[in-house]
Amino acid sequence: MRPPPQWVRRLFFDPVFVLGISVVLLSMPIIIVAVAFASRYVPGKWRPLRVVWFLFLYLLVDVTAVVVLFLIWLGSGFGWKLRAPGFQRANYRVFAWMLRRIVASAKFTFKVSIVQDGELPAPVGTVRRPLLIFSRHAGPGDSLLVMDGLMSRFNRQPRIVLKEFLQWDPAADIVLNRIPSAFVPLHKKAGDPVIEAIEEMSRTMGQHDAFVIFPEGGNYSLKRHVRAIQKLKEIGRPDLAERAEALKNTLPPKPKGVMTALAAAPDKTDVFFVGHAGLEALVEVSDIWRAMPMDTQIATKLWYVPAENIPPPEKQEEWLYDIWADIDGWITEKLSDTAEAFDEDHHY
Repeated sequence: MRPPPQWVRRLFFDPVFVLGISVVLLSMPIIIVAVAFASRYVPGKWRPLRVVWFLFLYLLVDVTAVVVLFLIWLGSGFGWKLRAPGFQRANYRVFAWMLRRIVASAKFTFKVSIVQDGELPAPVGTVRRPLLIFSRHAGPGDSLLVMDGLMSRFNRQPRIVLKEFLQWDPAADIVLNRIPSAFVPLHKKAGDPVIEAIEEMSRTMGQHDAFVIFPEGGNYSLKRHVRAIQKLKEIGRPDLAERAEALKNTLPPKPKGVMTALAAAPDKTDVFFVGHAGLEALVEVSDIWRAMPMDTQIATKLWYVPAENIPPPEKQEEWLYDIWADIDGWITEKLSDTAEAFDEDHHY
């Protein structure tokens, strides 16, 4: 369902959200005690309690961020200077705090660990450059993990194109509408707005920015994989369809968005490809509930391509598919290792 217009969200939805969630949070100690008692009779390792505890922390972060963002709006002269550099930095700091707290609470509550495969590549040169981040997409939390890593580990200002339904989250809605981001509609004719948003986000990058794009366009599923292969055949690209059929864990990347970002990006823009393995089983809410009792280890790997090594436009499609095949093969290897470790731990 599409969110209401922004003025409706600001005047009505956001205040009601803050008041309503504040009441819920005040009664949360009683709720937690009751859920902890009920958890004793539910299979698994305190599943209901862990869900409620994470929601408590998430809502606490969300409400706190909304209040702080409102104070920033007041301090900017009721939004008059909200786009000024100082207030932009303040909004980024709030966003970084939100990501840090949510990711940390998820790690603690669901026993999630993140392991870096190989050393982090060090960009060449001493001058910071804009970054394009092309990431594999799987599960509900990978965008949070990528943006949190960019802000906390690399001191970058992330920008991203998102689905408009994410504006139902008041804190994310407010902060992402203040920093360079774009929300695109969910309907099937959203192609042009998405490409236009990608071009604008990429063109306006500075040396401290990092633009995150998910070339697959959505989470992997077998149905989407088959549909993507069929579409490639329908548009007369049997060569790409054959390469897509060889992918086991990822959807075929969509070159148009990637090539648009590369063409619009400032000179000397470096590229990182991001692969991760471990969130495949956590796509739907039911999956999260089912997998929660098990510790989850997320492996990540970066492929760094300096600006000087980015191929010309006529070769970028093949280059993208080549790297995507490497990412897919790496995921297969990691998932195989995880399955073998699981079998060893559960062998009787």
